Amino acid sequence: MGLLDGLRRGRNDDFDSGNAATNAIELTKRHSHVSLTKQGAATGHLRINLSWQMRTSDFGGPQRESLLRHPFKALRPPEVVGHSQSMVNVDLDLGCLYELQDGTKGVVQPLGGYLGDVNGPPYVKLSGDDRFGSASGETIYVNLDQRENIKRLLVFAYIYDQTPAFDRTKAVVTLYPSNGPRIEISLDERQPQARSCAVVLIENVKNEIVVRREVRFVYGFQAELDRLYGWGLQWGRGFKTKADR
Repeated sequence: MGLLDGLRRGRNDDFDSGNAATNAIELTKRHSHVSLTKQGAATGHLRINLSWQMRTSDFGGPQRESLLRHPFKALRPPEVVGHSQSMVNVDLDLGCLYELQDGTKGVVQPLGGYLGDVNGPPYVKLSGDDRFGSASGETIYVNLDQRENIKRLLVFAYIYDQTPAFDRTKAVVTLYPSNGPRIEISLDERQPQARSCAVVLIENVKNEIVVRREVRFVYGFQAELDRLYGWGLQWGRGFKTKADR
């Protein structure tokens, strides 16, 4: 499958110290990045979680009938209608392109079973593949105790074949550092044709670990993301085995 597109945005120095009420930092277009090093959170395991649900507006609720226009219809019991295929087919996947300081590049993702390793290179590991939008979602772990070996990580989300586009879901990527507030990035922009999204870029900039919001939607898959961010990997089409519910 192919990847995400995106040219790097200009840098600014707006750092957010977090919301005291929710203990969370929300990365937005205006406040787009945060330094884990300055937050004292550049050690231990960084947990990155993708969760989603269908937008309730996509499912039509029971329609109220007018007693004057349809007196008999309004008295009928409501029809029981099963959920459409689009509801059960949502399958958002979480992945991560990595580049290490020694030049090693690759991907961690469910397709192909590239789940990574948290204790050895690439120091990034995917917990598994959530195909049905469970409460736990999908999680990637990054070993920041090995931050000197990490150059950059691009965390992305993509929609597997035959599923609705991003505008049919309410997806959130949340980063949980070992210390300090969590970091939230909402994928709430309406992009009905997009199949992939570069969500967040984590870079080692002169020994400072900086988390930068990207939220760049593309129409293709991993290869397109690769091209936009200059990873230079070779991509082929991948498939998943059937999952039991």
